[in-house]
Amino acid sequence: MQFRPIDPNRRRARLSRAADVHDLRAIARRRTPRPAFDYVDGAAVDELTARRTREAMTSCELLPRMLHGVEEVDTSVHISGQRADLPFGIAPTGFTRFMHAEGEDAGAAAAAAHGIPFTLSTMGTRSVEEVARVSGMGQRWFQLYLWKDREASLGLIERAWANGFDTLLVTVDTPVAGQRLRDVRNGMTIPPRLGVRTLLDASHRPEWWYNLLTTDPLTFASLSDTTQDLPNLINAMFDPTLSLEDLRWIREVWPGRLFVKGVVTVDDAHRSLDVGADGLVVSSHGGRQLDRAPVPLRALPEIRDAVGPDVPLIYDSGLMSGNDVITALALGADFTMIGRAYLYGLMAGGRQGVDRVIDLLAEEVRVSMMLMGASSVADLTRDSVRTPWDSGSSAAVGPRR
Repeated sequence: MQFRPIDPNRRRARLSRAADVHDLRAIARRRTPRPAFDYVDGAAVDELTARRTREAMTSCELLPRMLHGVEEVDTSVHISGQRADLPFGIAPTGFTRFMHAEGEDAGAAAAAAHGIPFTLSTMGTRSVEEVARVSGMGQRWFQLYLWKDREASLGLIERAWANGFDTLLVTVDTPVAGQRLRDVRNGMTIPPRLGVRTLLDASHRPEWWYNLLTTDPLTFASLSDTTQDLPNLINAMFDPTLSLEDLRWIREVWPGRLFVKGVVTVDDAHRSLDVGADGLVVSSHGGRQLDRAPVPLRALPEIRDAVGPDVPLIYDSGLMSGNDVITALALGADFTMIGRAYLYGLMAGGRQGVDRVIDLLAEEVRVSMMLMGASSVADLTRDSVRTPWDSGSSAAVGPRR
């Protein structure tokens, strides 16, 4: 019998015992105050879309090709004009330093180290200039919510372009804030207000509160330092009249690649492409906007069939494992993005936790590709997956970008 050596770095030791993202979620729940954890973990109203998305994902079957040996696999893809070492990147997330004081710094640095894109949110807690410094030579994308103040929107995307953000994701599913009832019940604000309940919560999570109180103030780096409840803040700034004309204007003023994020119907896919989008992000915002909206995984193959093989499609919503990533790729995505999974790692252990998430997903993707006889991401086609809503007998969707 041999005893495992004791690692004096307790954070590293804790993270090393996590076998998957669900383990990291459990760590995050123990170490993060309830309002922050619930903001990540929750969804809109009854959270049906979020649950149905996970159910759809886990109901899919991956089909191995036996006697089709693969010695090595290439997990890289080309997306938005650049190579990514892995078929997933980090999705835009708001209020990120509320989850952990390292926030976007951890996500951007980890993404750069792993050769994958990092996406900064309009609602981020680090500015485009700060993220550019942290990510160095890493690939940077920027997510835009269109403000009522068009000049402010223009100034923001001009700053993003000047700081090396070469891809813009315009989120179109948030004209107003979704009804996220966990946040309402928790009375969530940025920065958090200190009350009796908050102080009691703090007593169980001293490291989180110490980090919050000893680092620079938590504000929306691209918005304001006003303390408001989240729905009112969003609704006061964002434009509920967002239309195709606004998207056409963004296309005219943005010189880089443009993706429309939040597409779950074929009609919206065509309309977005007609006004100049370079690609689409098939997403339900993680089920955080319109509850009972279409499950994006089911919409993905329909949109792929409708737009053809040459339009870049990115998938996000409900990705918790490497097999989830492979499922989305096989159903027509060229690339995927992780949001909740990334934040679970961040809450569990800052930069080290984000690295752990990426490493876990990368290894899961690699092993499953070998078991499926897929030597590259291009080998993952509709013939590689069987779904309850589609026999999986359709032909491959064609070459990937």
